[in-house]
Amino acid sequence: MAEQHVLAISGSLRVNSFNSWLVANAGECAPENMEIEVYKGMGSLPLYNPDLDDGRFSEVTDLRSRIGEADGLLISTPEYNYGIPGALKNLLDWASRPTNGTALRHKPVAITGVASGHFGTVRAQKQLREVLLNRNSDVVTDPMLYIFMGSERFDEEGHLHDEVTRGFLTDLLTSLERRIRINAIEYDRPEYKLK
Repeated sequence: MAEQHVLAISGSLRVNSFNSWLVANAGECAPENMEIEVYKGMGSLPLYNPDLDDGRFSEVTDLRSRIGEADGLLISTPEYNYGIPGALKNLLDWASRPTNGTALRHKPVAITGVASGHFGTVRAQKQLREVLLNRNSDVVTDPMLYIFMGSERFDEEGHLHDEVTRGFLTDLLTSLERRIRINAIEYDRPEYKLK
């Protein structure tokens, strides 16, 4: 039975997104003791407004609860105009509050991204890493996984058939698994203890 629960978030709202396909395939590449749940509520989140951050949105409460309960996060981002998509930034803005009690604080996070071109999502991942570090998340930095030419990695049904990419994703999730274990020891708090 899995003892680590990872919440996987795709930064894309697009149907048949390479990034959504990647997080959907992540469970097949994860260590045996890791269970991956794909979060599907990003499109229903309202635009972040501090004046409305008073518990009125069940979608926000659910997001924060899921992040808080997860042992770690896997985030796969596309790159739009040299940065992360607005919908993903909006999710992170909601998740980052309240400032002193954010569920992102010390949360182990592995990031990756798939692009259709040759450059991968280098700039978007850099921006995402900065946002997460600002919230004091525990971001995996080795390995860094930039997946390019997404159409060559998946079949028409969204199955990740490229064995090299599957191997790199396994390496990333193995590093996340180690980070979760270290984090659980370093922060001797109930929400970081392994189940």
